[in-house]
Order: sequence, then structure tokens, then C-alpha cells
Amino acid sequence: MPASPSTSNAISPTVALFDDFREQLDDHNDRRERLIKASRDITNLSKKVIFLLHRTILEGITHTDQDTLEKIAARRGYEKLREVQQIYASLKDELFGDRFWRYHRQVSPGLQEYIEALSFAHYLDHGTLITFHDVQKSLSDLDGVSYLPLTVSDYLLGLSDLTGELMRFAISGISRRGGRAKATEVCAFMRACKADFECFTPYVRDLNKKQAVTSQSLEKIEDAAYAIFVRSSEYDLPPEMLDDIVSQTISSYSSSAYGHEYSQNRGNSERWRDDDADGNDF
Repeated sequence: MPASPSTSNAISPTVALFDDFREQLDDHNDRRERLIKASRDITNLSKKVIFLLHRTILEGITHTDQDTLEKIAARRGYEKLREVQQIYASLKDELFGDRFWRYHRQVSPGLQEYIEALSFAHYLDHGTLITFHDVQKSLSDLDGVSYLPLTVSDYLLGLSDLTGELMRFAISGISRRGGRAKATEVCAFMRACKADFECFTPYVRDLNKKQAVTSQSLEKIEDAAYAIFVRSSEYDLPPEMLDDIVSQTISSYSSSAYGHEYSQNRGNSERWRDDDADGNDF
């Protein structure tokens, strides 16, 4: 029996309404997938920048002094991070207004990784902690318009990950000339960071877990520095022989630092699925 005109007219608006719902859900799912992919790309690029910073310092140890080497590494890191900033620029419309908060869970892992890489380069360049304003400025165009809002939680969690890289930086260079003084400097810097971040742990999710990892990283530097101090006080040795002893002493710390520590120093395991091929692109 054919439907009456009145029934057809009653169904038509309902169908149109559900068609609109379907389009909204499709748009939401498509945008979510794009942001997840972009966040993974940002994570991979940021990890490569961190590897680049470490590698530049290690490869140039015998060719130039420490301060100049750190400046060179930081400059290379800044150049590579422009690729990440370009990705954020392309996501500006996707994260406009309330969309950022709706998709914050998809964006946050990559953003924390970017902050870690940027803060490491900044430390090598200036020897200080990068400020909230400077991070937000790096995520803005030439007119000062932000690509996305930076949250305090993402800023603190990204900086907390920095301590693991500082531990690796300190231990890997502790055996070279001036390395012991640099390790002491990094150790004091990490203690100050840990103490300052402690007051935010009740308010920032997962910060307490990262503080625990920071404590482990700090202990690694302290143990290595203590072992070196004890060894150096046992004998009156020339600096060359002392450096050889130091190198042997820290070998166990270095191997553990560069091994499973990467998987422990991140709060979100999805951010840290390493692809061995990605680490060899430079």
C-alpha cells in the first residue's frame, strides 16, 4: 500500500536529520584519524631530532670544544624542528577553537615529544630551561598567531621527559675533557627541575610517574659521578689515565642509559614504538 503524502512528509525531515548526523560523525572520524597520523609523524620527527643532537655531540667530541659543539648541535636541531612546526601550521584549521580540546588526546603525545626535543636543543644552546612563552612562540606564525594553544600540562610533561635525555648527555660525555664538570652541572640542573616540578604533581596527570623516572635518571648520574670521584681519589694519576679509568667505569651506565631507558621515560607507550629504520635517516 503506497504511503500517504502526509506520512512521506513526516519521514523526510527525520531522514535528513540522520543524514546530517552521519556526515558529522564521518567528519569527526576522518579528522581524528588525520590528527593521529600527524601526531605520530611529529613524534617520529622529534625523536630523530633528539638522536641528531646526541649524535652530533658524540661525533664531534675530538674536533672542537664542548661549548661550540653544543651550539652546533642545537642549531642543527632547530633546523630539523622546522619540519615539525610546518606540520603544526598545516593543522591550524583542524584544531581551531574548541576542536583542540575535543582532539587533545590525539594531539598531546606528539606535542610532548616536540617539547622534549625543543627543550633539549634549547638547553644545549643556552644551558637553561625553555620557557612556556618560548614554546608557544615556536608554535606560532610570523604574525604571532598560534597554530594551537599550549597547555601547562603538555609543557610540564614534555619538560619532564627532557631529564632522561640530559642523563644520557651527561653520562655519554663524562669521560672526555670537561665532561665531569658538565655532568655535575647537569646533575644540579636536574635536581632543581625535579624539585620545581614536584609541586605540580597533584594537578598534572602522569607527572608523578615521570618524576619517578627523573629520580632514576638522577641516580644514574650521581652513581657514575660518585664512582669516578672514588676512583680518582685512590691514585694520583695523570689526567689521561684518569680519563681511561672513567671511560671504563661508566660503560655499564651508558649501556643501560641507551638501552631500555627509552621505554621507561615516557608516560604514553604508544608514543614510543620505535622503528629502527627511523633512527638512521640522518
